[in-house]
Amino acid sequence: MKTYQSHPTAIVDDDARIGENTTIWHFSHIMGGAVVGQNCVIGQNVFIASDSVIGNGVKIQNNVSVFSGVTCEDEVFLGPSCVFTNVINPRSAISRKNQFLKTLIKKGASIGANATIICGHTVGEYAMIGAGSVITKDVLPYALVAGNPGKQIGWVGESGNRLSFDENNIAICEETGDLYKLENSTVRKIF
Repeated sequence: MKTYQSHPTAIVDDDARIGENTTIWHFSHIMGGAVVGQNCVIGQNVFIASDSVIGNGVKIQNNVSVFSGVTCEDEVFLGPSCVFTNVINPRSAISRKNQFLKTLIKKGASIGANATIICGHTVGEYAMIGAGSVITKDVLPYALVAGNPGKQIGWVGESGNRLSFDENNIAICEETGDLYKLENSTVRKIF
């Protein structure tokens, strides 16, 4: 019994695994071997390749291709038309399918519209990648990254709001009241 919803124009291959309460919109294709978790929203014209993993509660906006080797943990947000690569040096005449590099988007991270994530990197928990950014190296948890190439320009909390640290390296999220500590160039939530 099908426990997810898909638009009649969507293609979900028989051996794709789709979690309960997931919605798949117009003209999307989920290939066999792909894993999509529960409570996900897969926007219009999204492609999810075999050997890619989408966690629970992930939102993938329109026109995103999630290629083989990409893993998105729970509650990841992929903005419209963001791009993943899976080969460093692609050539049409040379097959490099055995050279796909893994990309990991950790829990709660957000990738802005039209951002490009170069393969082989990890985007840390709750990191925020600005629209149009190009990610060429690993991104720390809670980091705010923007530009081409992407550079860290600050820190964000789990709500996505920018954090300002005091003289004791403590920040309070104005929206949630959560406390964060900056120590050894890393941020962690402390309460």
